[in-house]
Amino acid sequence: MKIQVEMQPFEAYAESLISKHSIPGVAIGFSHNGKLVYEKGFGYRNVENKLPVTMDTVFGIASVTKSFTCVAIMQLQEDGKLNVHDPVVKYLPEFSTPTNDTEKMTIHHFMTHTAGLPPLPSLVYANKRSLESDPSVKDYPGLKFADENQAPIDTYEQLMEFIAGLDFELLGEPGTEFSYSNDAYALLGCIVERVSGISFESYVKQYILDPAGMVNSCSLVEELEDYNDITSLYAARQTDEGVEVYEAPVWWDSPAMRPAGYLKSTVRDMLNYAEIFRNNGKVGDKQILSEESVQQMIYPHFEIAPGKFYGYGFMITPDYHGATLVEHGGNLKAIASQLCMIPERGIAGMILTNLAGVPATTIMSGALNGIEGRSVEEKAMEFTEETLSVEKLVEYEGTYVSNEGMSLTVKIKDDTLEFATRDITFPIQYIGEDRFLASVKDQTEVVRFVRNEQGKILRVAYHFRQFPKVLE
Repeated sequence: MKIQVEMQPFEAYAESLISKHSIPGVAIGFSHNGKLVYEKGFGYRNVENKLPVTMDTVFGIASVTKSFTCVAIMQLQEDGKLNVHDPVVKYLPEFSTPTNDTEKMTIHHFMTHTAGLPPLPSLVYANKRSLESDPSVKDYPGLKFADENQAPIDTYEQLMEFIAGLDFELLGEPGTEFSYSNDAYALLGCIVERVSGISFESYVKQYILDPAGMVNSCSLVEELEDYNDITSLYAARQTDEGVEVYEAPVWWDSPAMRPAGYLKSTVRDMLNYAEIFRNNGKVGDKQILSEESVQQMIYPHFEIAPGKFYGYGFMITPDYHGATLVEHGGNLKAIASQLCMIPERGIAGMILTNLAGVPATTIMSGALNGIEGRSVEEKAMEFTEETLSVEKLVEYEGTYVSNEGMSLTVKIKDDTLEFATRDITFPIQYIGEDRFLASVKDQTEVVRFVRNEQGKILRVAYHFRQFPKVLE
């Protein structure tokens, strides 16, 4: 296929979004059949010193890390050291939940976020040491300690002990419900560690980063020693004049959660990594995964939204403009990232930014459209809006609260539903089957309400997490 490198419409579109959301720096690059065909740095890795963004600027990649954790699991399966359908407790005998279904949870369920675990409060305590040392934490709403006396969760063992002490109900029997779980991925890292006999970080470096030629990728920026092309970190706060973006230098780290989202990398390194999935497990002359393992990772195991599925560490859209889109995004302090691949067309792309909560996925969609010669704002999936009576809309009203710190208030305004979360309010459009379309900060996602057997609304699925209705 012909790859377009006439990207001016995309660049104008990207610059308008970057300006609108005050993003200090954005790096984006694309390869086709392993060759770099487009690269662009917008803005700065350091605004004060006007240092430009390059393909080799190190950023956090946040939850794009999850696919690396799955690559490690698949490698260990290839070595005969585990099977993805093994129960988790085979490797983590101390893992327990307040349910009789714990022993039914498999590694596969953890990899696909289908173990039935709801969002849990662990992440904030696993980040506690970073949060307590970072003055910018006050500008991240929702990051509050429910229990100020809870000690930081520094190890996988402490994480399992914390989960064992919680009181919660599973969302359903393992394998029946999807809800994004950082805890599950953290514990996958523990399995990697116990089965391989070395630390998760060492394993990833030795068996993925090094053989893939990812020379500027690491768990901690301190590992890069004298390397200088590293982004500064930024946060945003609301002022009387509007949003102010400022430098906020503390990198957040969480040893117990590193397998869920703490790798650092560059666009160039990530395009090397993408070769694993484009090139049947091979990067250059190094076979990192078998072709069979690659196919298992990018298989659409569980539907998570209309036309979108979860594989192992990736989201899969089987019909994306007539091909398969394999992708994953990430968001953490000073990070919004996305890796995407269209394996049958030989295309891979990576976007990295140095500000959280910005529309990296929307910018990436525009770039993919440009690369493939489509109109920059063309959508792969259109939804038909439907009308619901006010009497029906009343069912959805209420407050929904996640133990991860998110709260969502749903109410009727002007005969339609309106969502409020943190400092944002936005209307949502009904698209059928208890689903609504939400557009927040120039990013669109499907919101789904979950009913019990009696037809009463129990939970909302938002940001791929299911959390309960607590107030009428």
